[in-house]
This record gives sequence, structure tokens and C-alpha cells, in this order.
Amino acid sequence: MTKKEKVQFVIDTLEELYPKTPVPLDHKDPYTLLVAVLLSAQSTDKGVNKITPILFAKADNPYDMVKLSVNEIREIIKPVGLSPMKSKGIHGLSKILIKEHNGEVPKDLDALEKLPAVGHKTASVVVSQAFNIPAFPVDTHIQRLMFRWNLSNGKNVKQTEKDAKRLFPKELWNKLHLQIIFYGREYSPARGWKVENDPIFKKIGRKSIKV
Repeated sequence: MTKKEKVQFVIDTLEELYPKTPVPLDHKDPYTLLVAVLLSAQSTDKGVNKITPILFAKADNPYDMVKLSVNEIREIIKPVGLSPMKSKGIHGLSKILIKEHNGEVPKDLDALEKLPAVGHKTASVVVSQAFNIPAFPVDTHIQRLMFRWNLSNGKNVKQTEKDAKRLFPKELWNKLHLQIIFYGREYSPARGWKVENDPIFKKIGRKSIKV
């Protein structure tokens, strides 16, 4: 298969398996999505979805969030891990949103990345899922699968994102990024991976990979 045929096979297979791609993190607007994505770092979506209703019952907008202390936020979000850094980030970005953006989450990637505790991946998720602006956030699943499928060298996240954007049509980026995550969890996990249950790898996977 040519590289073009491999890419089309991935697109077709993922579309067949996951025609609908609901956002895994519960949210109601760009701000609650931003907070949820920040909380999801080194945690599971399931774990975050248990915590956010408690946090958002107290503060679901930056104006209410800054009324809470960093310690109050930390106590609520402790179960998802990295609570010292995340609580400071949530409180800090809320203050900046009020001061510099009229309490609104900016649609601009660069502006988002300037917020405390918001990296490139978090910003990319927010612009793609909250504002439907084409982006290709790369998490551990996408990094792993792009390497396994021989569509990227796995060198680093930056290179994987560059390869994904080069290979896949821009109008599909937002949906594909979720489809690949869903596929990785179900068919191609990091642990307990069974090649016989991984239809895409069986068709296009790199031959030298260790199973």
C-alpha cells in the first residue's frame, strides 16, 4: 500500500467504527471545557468527569472561580492528581481571563497557550472542541498509534502533530483526533495490546515493532 492508501484506510476504518465522536470530557461551554482539559493531564476522562460536577457546582465561570482560594480548588480536585499545579493554574487562568479577555476564553491558540498551566495540547483541544477550529491535539494514544501505523517516527509529540496535519485532510482533523483516541483505547492500548484485535495495525503497521 502507498502512504496515501494507508491514510485513506485509516480514515475509512475509523469512520466505520466511530461515526459519532462525542467529546469525552463533560462540559457546557469553552470555560468548563478548558478547566476539564487542564484537569485531564495525567488523569482519566472518567476521573475528571467525577470531579468537575463538584467543582462546577461551586464555580463554573472565571468570576466565581477566583472567589475560591487555590486551596479550596485543590481540595476538590485532589482525586485527579497534580492538584497543587492544577489548582494554581485554574485560579490563575481565571484571573487572566477576567483581566485580559472580559471573562471569555479566547479562540486564539497563542492566547490560550499564554494562560497558566495551559500547554499546546490543551489549547489545541479547546480550539478544536469548543470552537470547531481545525487542530490536531496529540496525546499519548495518538503518539503511540501514529508510530505503530508507521505514519510518524514517534520522535516527539511536535513531529507527530506535524505528520498528522500533513497526512490527513484539514477538514477531518477535529474528528480524527477523537476517533484515534477512541480506537487506541479499544483496539490498540499501550498495555495488554493484542495485534490480532487491531485491524488497522494488521493492515498497515510497521513490521519491525515489538509486540
